[in-house]
Amino acid sequence: MRPQSLFYLQVFCVLTLVLSFTSTMQAQSSPPELVQISPPTIRHAPPPSATATSEELEKRGDELRIEKDYLDALDYYRAALAKNRNDAKIYNKAGIVELMMQRYREAGKDFERAIHYDHDFADAVNNLGVIDYEQKKYGKALKQYSKAIRLQPDSASFYSNQGAAYFGKKEFEKASEAYTKAMQLDPNILERTSHNGISAQLPSPEDRARYDYIIARLWAKQGDRDRSLLYLRRALEEGYKGIDDVYKDPEFAGLRTDSRFTQLMAARPPAIPE
Repeated sequence: MRPQSLFYLQVFCVLTLVLSFTSTMQAQSSPPELVQISPPTIRHAPPPSATATSEELEKRGDELRIEKDYLDALDYYRAALAKNRNDAKIYNKAGIVELMMQRYREAGKDFERAIHYDHDFADAVNNLGVIDYEQKKYGKALKQYSKAIRLQPDSASFYSNQGAAYFGKKEFEKASEAYTKAMQLDPNILERTSHNGISAQLPSPEDRARYDYIIARLWAKQGDRDRSLLYLRRALEEGYKGIDDVYKDPEFAGLRTDSRFTQLMAARPPAIPE
């Protein structure tokens, strides 16, 4: 063999060994690209007693739902329904548990069963709307919320849900009207409604900032300056582009005389990046 050929052969062998060593080290240091199946959710409560009454089983299901032991709660609701198959209230509770587990199809069936046994069950109708809302089917959600409101027009929660769905459709004035009605029925409804829950459904930072601005405007209209300033700060931090409307919207007329408003607008806290 020629010396030049022998040299190239030696170089080739060295490169082969280096590449083989590198591949081995990468395989050892990199995590495997595979899907690990999680173990099934463990039930914590003992099985429902065969001798317990429907009421006792329902009560225990309620306790487990509060403790967020959803599978156990569902077992107890099912056991209660086995003894009382036409109880709309228990079907609604079972649907709520399934909704919390994001089992939307099963939840929908249970809410529909609740309505089948009680045609005027406004809560179950509203909960069907929540399923649509969680899946961003805002138009369908609004139909359910409107029906629930017709059945029970004094529910602040239904109007609050309606407002959230209008936000999803970017119908902001209608959202404001719905929230206004909700606050008239229950001044503290927005404090009990998860801000993050609504915000998570809004598709962009600008929409979330607009949400905070409108809520600030509603609190200002109610004369609650503390809460109005809180939401106004959020709108500023989230970079609401129409923030200068605060100087002309009539709802903020009283707030504009507050020194804290002047300080907030002068400071203009920087927008928090996404």
